[in-house]
Amino acid sequence: MSPRTRALRAVRRVDESMNLLTDLSRDALDPGYRTAAPRRGRWWVVASATVVIGLMIGGSVGERLRAAPAEQQEREQLVQRIEQANAASDALRARVATLNAENKALSDAALGNDPAAVAVQRQIDALAPATGMQAVTGPGVVLVADDAESPVASGSKVVDVDLRQAVNGLWQAGAEAIAVNGHRLSSRTAIRGAGDAITVDYRSLTQPYHIEAIGDPDGLLRAFPATGGGAWWAYLKQNYGIRYDLSTAGNLRLEADPGLGLRVAQTKP
Repeated sequence: MSPRTRALRAVRRVDESMNLLTDLSRDALDPGYRTAAPRRGRWWVVASATVVIGLMIGGSVGERLRAAPAEQQEREQLVQRIEQANAASDALRARVATLNAENKALSDAALGNDPAAVAVQRQIDALAPATGMQAVTGPGVVLVADDAESPVASGSKVVDVDLRQAVNGLWQAGAEAIAVNGHRLSSRTAIRGAGDAITVDYRSLTQPYHIEAIGDPDGLLRAFPATGGGAWWAYLKQNYGIRYDLSTAGNLRLEADPGLGLRVAQTKP
């Protein structure tokens, strides 16, 4: 045995051969697991936060579900009030028409002996159909308009300006009297938008929209496409899919506008 070998054996520990077993017993836990163990000890924090968030979401959904029946009830009550108001308005309009007829009869009887009054009344009677103060009948055309089949894109729904364009186009084409969904138009009629609804004389319209115009049917049918309103609707139909159809009608009846009547008067000296 060489001197170097003897020196190495002299400095080697007696239990050096047991180092592997000593390390296994002392470091039984994997170093990576020991590093991750402190983080795993925080699982209860994450679980608690998840539970709290779940309770908050559940409470919000519960409140929403409890509020839904109340909102539905309020909506139904609002719809009922609107329907009642419309029915009352219709009754008042009918009453106004009846009173106007009675006033007309009394006026004719009272002024029948005055030649000047009779001449004025004749002028009023001649202008009444054009002003909307008198119901009219005759042939004409009907324009039926509605939203696009899939009214999702912007511009695919009929709005108040669209109906105004159609009405103005029919006037320009030679219409003598016009009604929208049964509402006679006059110089004081307003076609406006109210949210998603369109109103005529503050009455909401339902779809589809029917615009009836009395006049020469063939002339209206030919002239309307060349008007500004006709070009407007052709553009809507081509680019936004809004539907409209213009057809002739053999006999139409447009009732008088009950909102018209005498507003200001004074005694003749």
